[in-house]
Amino acid sequence: MSLEQLHTDYARIERAIRFLDQPHAAAPSLEEVAAHVGLSEAHFQRMFTRWAGISPKRFLQHRTAEVVKRLLRERRPLLDVTYTAGLSGPGRLHDLVVNAEGVTPGELQRDGAGVTIRYGFHPTPFGECLIAVTPRGVCHLAFVLREDRQGAVAALARDWALATLVPDQQATRRAAAQAFPPPGSSAVPSLALHVRGTNFQLKVWRALLSIPVGSVTTYGDLASAIGDPKASRAVGTAVGSNPVSYLIPCHRVIRATGELGGYAWGPDRKRAMLALETTTPPARTPARTPAIPPAVHRASAAGAPRVRSA
Repeated sequence: MSLEQLHTDYARIERAIRFLDQPHAAAPSLEEVAAHVGLSEAHFQRMFTRWAGISPKRFLQHRTAEVVKRLLRERRPLLDVTYTAGLSGPGRLHDLVVNAEGVTPGELQRDGAGVTIRYGFHPTPFGECLIAVTPRGVCHLAFVLREDRQGAVAALARDWALATLVPDQQATRRAAAQAFPPPGSSAVPSLALHVRGTNFQLKVWRALLSIPVGSVTTYGDLASAIGDPKASRAVGTAVGSNPVSYLIPCHRVIRATGELGGYAWGPDRKRAMLALETTTPPARTPARTPAIPPAVHRASAAGAPRVRSA
């Protein structure tokens, strides 16, 4: 199934997952969920299975809210918590081999001056995204809110104030395909990132890269993982300032209460991401995302990028 088809399905899938996660006196029937998103029962069954790789009925048995609460109750070692539902399907999204390079102190101070950034809009299983690349890798990935392409480009321009921005669908198509490989593909793509942030932000993003698919952690546990257990609030800010959403998986951080918490691209998109990850067995494709290389820690602590809410 192509990414274009998954992108087309996403709006209804998001509505369905939001409906399923609402409190109900009894589990909604397939007919009720299909009616909620304006489809026939048979059409919805096919569409949901195509997107998630499992049936709506099976998904109901492993709802996102229940999964994350179970993960927290089990209290397994941080970044080693895996929920296996014993499910499989074509909706499986593979892990990425992510190689991240931080900007130098001088590059931070220049605020992108002399850098050419090419950007384009592409379909994903979670709605349309804006992806931007430099010669060194992906420097920006954001989901388009309310079909506001102009606002998405303006946010990119604020993050790289003095860079030269060039619209270029062809130049970004390969990066988008690597970031969101077609469901069922066997290869694990390698993707280079060109990120800019403070030493503290880079440390938090390195910890995020260590969270396997199908796992979640809390802001407090993430703070402990980087050796600063009292820095939960600062960790939350660093998580929210992640410039390459989804590739550095900030969506896998939730509140200690089991609530999903905020997300720059909307709680429903975060819920959809976790739903797809937590109802698919990670054992089929072991997590292979390496930590950010130590070299990135040379980045200056000055000139932090614009912060988005976590």
